[in-house]
Amino acid sequence: MRRRLVPAVLPLALALLATACGGASSAGTGTDGSGSVTLDVGDQKGGSEAILRAAGELENLHYKIKWSTFTSGPPLLEAVNAQAVDIGGVGNTPPVFAAGAGSRITVVAAWHGTSRGDTILVPNGSGLTRPQQLKGRSVAVAQGSSAHYQLVASLKAAGLTLSDVKVKYLQPADALAAFTSGKVDAWAVWDPYTSQILQSKQGRVLTTGDGLTNGLTFQVAAPAALKDPEKAAAVKDYLARLRRATAWVHDHQEEWAKVWSKDTGLPYEVALASVQRTNSTRIAVAVDKPLIASEQQIADAFTELKLIPEKVDFADFVDRRYNGGLPPSTTPAED
Repeated sequence: MRRRLVPAVLPLALALLATACGGASSAGTGTDGSGSVTLDVGDQKGGSEAILRAAGELENLHYKIKWSTFTSGPPLLEAVNAQAVDIGGVGNTPPVFAAGAGSRITVVAAWHGTSRGDTILVPNGSGLTRPQQLKGRSVAVAQGSSAHYQLVASLKAAGLTLSDVKVKYLQPADALAAFTSGKVDAWAVWDPYTSQILQSKQGRVLTTGDGLTNGLTFQVAAPAALKDPEKAAAVKDYLARLRRATAWVHDHQEEWAKVWSKDTGLPYEVALASVQRTNSTRIAVAVDKPLIASEQQIADAFTELKLIPEKVDFADFVDRRYNGGLPPSTTPAED
């Protein structure tokens, strides 16, 4: 008999929903810095602002950063398209769907990490031991999220397609409730949800995205902001600070886990496990040809599945001006 949903899980899932790839809406969270130029930055709870503040990278700002917090990547990119924000951070799949919808977005920076936190989870009592056994089973996943492509790639590696499983498009809070109450057979998801399930001993990993997905995350800007010389200069400085802050996480994992836990409501143990498995592995890399080719592969996969209406040329949605001396996107993630 599968374990019932414990009381603490659903409130935690609702808190985590602010870091997820689904949902809508945004809320302003204040302004940092000073000066005549304002950079409107889209963020997700426990994201860029929290990392920058923890690493001391919001000091001595000669421009203003106005923060807006979004519940997910897709609505954040809608705001970029509408020029409501100038730049924001998302995972590897939302830009593909935004490009497929003809949105005015430009990928300006990238980070590469491991994909071990991107998993397909099954309950502890499940008889499933191999991805091939997912055929005919129900799998929860957030549509348009990084987990969506991870599911596609994992099924392909197992000789299956999306049509071989019963896909249940659920946002994380609903998916977690369905998973822990036995209403779905598996859940394709990302960290910190992976760490949450493992730490609470409510499930186990059937397979991960390691070696199947590209492990990329992005900062995506509005083309209009990049055409403004003053805002473009602010973007350059902002990205440099964010790269330093991300590197800081690698050497301050426990410190960052404490900050992240406080900011999101995650239990410290879950936050630390996620930091060690996923967040601390991210390194800044160049927006280069291999990166474009990797994202093109994602776009083509969703076009073939008719989840994107027409072919996307991902090269049309990148700007390499901020690459500097960054390593190539194929640089191995740090463990």
